[in-house]
Amino acid sequence: MGYPTKIQRIDRKASQQWYVNMPAAVAEAMEFQKGETIEWIIDDQQHMVLKRDAKLVSSLKKKLPQTR
Repeated sequence: MGYPTKIQRIDRKASQQWYVNMPAAVAEAMEFQKGETIEWIIDDQQHMVLKRDAKLVSSLKKKLPQTR
């Protein structure tokens, strides 16, 4: 399931700023933390990869559900 998101642009005197808001469901599923820094990697003109710090990811509390 995808989450459509609009890109916003703010025009200032000397620059432009672009914003992409992340849906809460995506942020919660990824267990993002307030103020976390991420890195965008441009794969091609259709795909961007979001990269997180490997140390942070390994410390996440989330565990896969146990199947019986």
